[in-house]
Amino acid sequence: MKSSELRKLSNEELKEKVIELKKKLFNLRFQNKIGSLAKNSEIKQTKKDIARILTIIRERELTNK
Repeated sequence: MKSSELRKLSNEELKEKVIELKKKLFNLRFQNKIGSLAKNSEIKQTKKDIARILTIIRERELTNK
């Protein structure tokens, strides 16, 4: 997911997206432990997406002060 696409979303939509991605990350970690995960790189990419969204949220908080 590109940051330019994420910047178009509202804060509420971004927070919902973070919750969704954290659930996905939990499921990916679970699949990894039981050995049914096809792509290990998907965990890393999901973590990066979460960090990217949280960074955008924090930037908006700082600019609104």
